[in-house]
Amino acid sequence: MAQEPSQPDSATTEAAQKSKNTIPSPPDNGAAASLWRRLWQGQRENLVLLGIALSLALAIRMFVAEPRFIPSDSMVPTLEVGDRLVVEKVSFRFRQPQRGEVVIFEPPRQLQVLGYGNGQVFIKRVIGQPGQEVTVQDGSVFVDGEALLEPYIAEPPAYDWGPYRVPEDALLVMGDNRNNSNDSHIWGFLPQQNLRGRALFRFWPLNRAGWV
Repeated sequence: MAQEPSQPDSATTEAAQKSKNTIPSPPDNGAAASLWRRLWQGQRENLVLLGIALSLALAIRMFVAEPRFIPSDSMVPTLEVGDRLVVEKVSFRFRQPQRGEVVIFEPPRQLQVLGYGNGQVFIKRVIGQPGQEVTVQDGSVFVDGEALLEPYIAEPPAYDWGPYRVPEDALLVMGDNRNNSNDSHIWGFLPQQNLRGRALFRFWPLNRAGWV
C-alpha cells in the first residue's frame, strides 16, 4: 500500500529557520581584556628592568666613565687615530691631576673664541702643575729647572717656550706629538674646571688594548 510523503517535524523546521536568522554573538570582550592584562603583566617587569638599565648606563656615563674616540694624531705614539678609550671621571674629584697623566678636557676660553665648542673635548698629557715653572728649550721640557725624561713623545719639541709659571687652579698640558699638537704652548694654561676625566684604558684596537 502506498504511503503518503512524511511531513517534516514542525519543531525541527522552526529551529532551523531561527538558526538561519540568528546573528553570531560578538567575542567576549572580557576575555580579550584579560589576555591583554596578562601580556602587559608579563612584559612590565622587562620594561622596568630595561628602564633601570638605561638609567644606570646614563648615570655611569655622566658621573663615572665614558668611551672616547681619538680623532687626531696629537698624542702619537701613545694614542693613534681611531683608538678608543675608557675615560674615568671620578678620581679628580678627590685629588689633583698628576704630571704624566693623560687627561680629557673641554676647550678653554682661549680656544672657544677660535670656534671650538663646549661639545668638543681635547686630550693631552699633564706636564706642569699649579705653581711650577715650565720651560721648553733645546728640545727638552724643564719643570722647576729639571729636564723631564719623556720616553712617550714622538720627537723632541722643535720650539722654545717660557719660562712661565702655572697659575693656581690651572695646568700646563702638551700632546705627545709635540710638534703637531694644539696644546698649552700655543693657547696657554688649562683651567682645572675644564677637566672631564682621565684616560684610563684603551679597549680598541684589540692588539693594542691596555692601560694608558
